[in-house]
Amino acid sequence: MSAMQSEKQSEKKVFIKTYGCQMNVYDSVRMTDVLAPLGYSATESVDDADLVILNTCHIREKAAEKVYSELGRIRMQKEKRAKSGKPMMIGVAGCVAQAEGEEMIARAPYIDMVFGPQSYHLLPEMVTKSVRAQGGVVELDFPQEQKFDFLPEQTHAHGISAFISVQEGCDKFCTFCVVPYTRGAEYSRSVDAIVKEVKQQLAHGAVEVTLLGQNVNAYHGVGLDGKEWSLGRLIRHLAELDGLKRIRYTTSHPRDMDEELISAHGEVDILMPYLHLPIQAGSDKVLKAMNRKHTAAEYIRIIERLRTVRPDMAFSGDFIVGFPGESDQDFEATLRVVETVNYAQAYSFKYSPRPGTPASTSTHQVDEAVKSDRLAQLQALLNQQQLAFNRAKVGQVMPVLFERDGRYEGQLIGKSPYMQSVYINQSTHLMNQLVLVMITQAFDNSLQGELVDAMNAQTPQTIQPARSAHV
Repeated sequence: MSAMQSEKQSEKKVFIKTYGCQMNVYDSVRMTDVLAPLGYSATESVDDADLVILNTCHIREKAAEKVYSELGRIRMQKEKRAKSGKPMMIGVAGCVAQAEGEEMIARAPYIDMVFGPQSYHLLPEMVTKSVRAQGGVVELDFPQEQKFDFLPEQTHAHGISAFISVQEGCDKFCTFCVVPYTRGAEYSRSVDAIVKEVKQQLAHGAVEVTLLGQNVNAYHGVGLDGKEWSLGRLIRHLAELDGLKRIRYTTSHPRDMDEELISAHGEVDILMPYLHLPIQAGSDKVLKAMNRKHTAAEYIRIIERLRTVRPDMAFSGDFIVGFPGESDQDFEATLRVVETVNYAQAYSFKYSPRPGTPASTSTHQVDEAVKSDRLAQLQALLNQQQLAFNRAKVGQVMPVLFERDGRYEGQLIGKSPYMQSVYINQSTHLMNQLVLVMITQAFDNSLQGELVDAMNAQTPQTIQPARSAHV
């Protein structure tokens, strides 16, 4: 057998299905990097996979049951491959894995590996153990060493828009949230490590980076001078890198919106004028029960301060309706906050108990019918605001970063500075470029435009939208 035939025979495929947040998207890409030395390359088909990994999220309702349902389908494929002499390994990663632990193996013994979001740098070791022990490997510890110190250099480009994990974990302990228990304590990567990763992505063709963290604005990594840097200072430093045209960050907590970060929004042109800043509820009583440790008035002052330094600033948020003990008056307070802020976009959900969280044991659960009614009212208002925001962009010229093909031939879809999907119907080769577009139509969830200038924007000054007094 030739060396080429042997090498081809040793090639293996990994299929990773990602649930939930952008942090999980980042982790899935890095899992592929970790597995590459073992001969694994990514595949888009479960049928072709020697290793299937479900990278799970515990935020949504019935998250674990949805994972088990998916596992049942994968099990059938595993058994089918086994009959043809092609073994398949199954791994479950992420927050559901961390929360469920060994119970997953007990309930679904065909799973080969269960590991949490802080352990995937140990994948090569877990794969080896699983092969030798015929499955049943569980790795749920929060290691003393940070996984980032052991991850290989990225071999996969995220594309024109790259995610960069700068902070992980949470010390806030909101009473509805499992993140502190599944992701661990807050940890910030060093500035040097972040800069190196950003430069790698720029070399791969990225022009936009999104800095990720469970509480990204709690960032406090070691700077290039050996001192602790805040997120605002990190952003200012990254803005000086050649080739970087857009910076975003998510997800933020109101308690960590310091003055240095706020002022960066007014002074760093390539920091996009769009911020996801969850409040969850507008009632101070509910916010206290959630352990958010800020009031509605304090949140509004942050919004006002940001709009002072950057008048064209737009916001998205998260809302939970029907939190235990929420009264009609509490819900009305949430509606007032929404009316005051005037969101460009928002995510809203009915409260659902997460096992192990303090709120799940409350005796003041809100009736499901009441939750549904409140959610419908809230979403009607939020949808109205989003459509109005989109319609306000008609007639404006905005820089759009085109990332993918549309449904029809010649159609391209990109992102505005405000994370709106924008499409143009022109047969031009503008994929992975940042170009100026005149907005001609607005819809509930997207914008349509016409090309103004096919030249790729060269400087921050030429790609910024005009700043207005109100958005």
